[in-house]
Amino acid sequence: MDALDARYPFFAAAREAVADAAVSLPELVAADAPAVERGRERVERALMDGTVESESGEFSGESAYDVQAELLSYPIARILVSLLDSEPAIEKYAAAEAATAIDRIREDLATDDELRSVSTPTVALDDVLAEFDLVDAVRPESPRPASGAGSGRAPAHYWIDVGPYLRLTSPSWGPSWRLVNRALADGAVRVSREELLDALEAAVEERVREGLPFELAVGEGIAAELEEGVADLKRLLSERSYAGPVDVVAPELFPPCMTNLIEKADRDADLSPPESFALMAFLVGIGMTPDEVVTFCADTSLDAEGIRYQTEYLKDDRGTQYPPPTCETLANYGICHNEEDHMQVAADPLAYYEKRVAAAEEITDWRDREGDEDEKGDGAEETADAGGRE
Repeated sequence: MDALDARYPFFAAAREAVADAAVSLPELVAADAPAVERGRERVERALMDGTVESESGEFSGESAYDVQAELLSYPIARILVSLLDSEPAIEKYAAAEAATAIDRIREDLATDDELRSVSTPTVALDDVLAEFDLVDAVRPESPRPASGAGSGRAPAHYWIDVGPYLRLTSPSWGPSWRLVNRALADGAVRVSREELLDALEAAVEERVREGLPFELAVGEGIAAELEEGVADLKRLLSERSYAGPVDVVAPELFPPCMTNLIEKADRDADLSPPESFALMAFLVGIGMTPDEVVTFCADTSLDAEGIRYQTEYLKDDRGTQYPPPTCETLANYGICHNEEDHMQVAADPLAYYEKRVAAAEEITDWRDREGDEDEKGDGAEETADAGGRE
């Protein structure tokens, strides 16, 4: 196994490296090896931040031990996410693996051949196309003219056969992806280099998603050894009995942690990935659509395109809502400070909000209010009386 296997653990060569390694996954789990902790982190970061990069940033590919732990963390992560028994979690995990992989591919492709270090193996576009049997389906249009040393000659556009194009794209990507709006010639569709990478990201997600969830007997074998880690991830997911969105937007009733995040964004301060995730998950959880969230956050530091991406990421195609983390988990990230001892009222932001909405005598939904542009930023100044603002 080498560093390239660890960077792209879903490649066929990486799977062969795992199969050839004289390592038993059950023994690794029983010994609580570093690969197990990294696998748990892989799933946690996928669900919280949409990436599987390690927060420690320790993996450099220079240490054989690091390479092994990083590579073996992938099959362990797949076991963990299978044991979560949550279809939205599986989808989000696969999307995060794909997003991380395509970022790495972009970095590799941006590295000039002459500057590549022999100690840092990278992939070429042809390598990725070959991995997904797309070599014959994708053809460069023409190379860019050279404009100086190091400028590169990567083609600006490619032609991809209609079949793979339709398989690797989605109507949800917008009108520009529809065939009627594309250049077509000889059974192929013209795409930009970035659009081709978007399609390859979908191919990675498809491969990661394949075979999940595993069928594992809970409480037996490797599943039993991973029970504690799975329990921690389930607490992170805040999976609970949830009848559906409250479907009322009353900013004055928001939990203190959500109000604090909105006020921070109102001050044009950037939200960290966990903060942004927590806020978007909450707003989606109370029944807001992506368009409504964009409008609600229009005067904040949050980017409209980023909001749309994240809010759609937080739902699957059937509208299944992925709840925000518990207050305990948010506290670990420095987001929740248990103001007024509200953890005694509810264990997570949605439950807290549900209780406040249920207790309110009168509520005017934010979506029905007109001419009050400052409504969303005033949540912290409101009282618990929902009828105080009309």
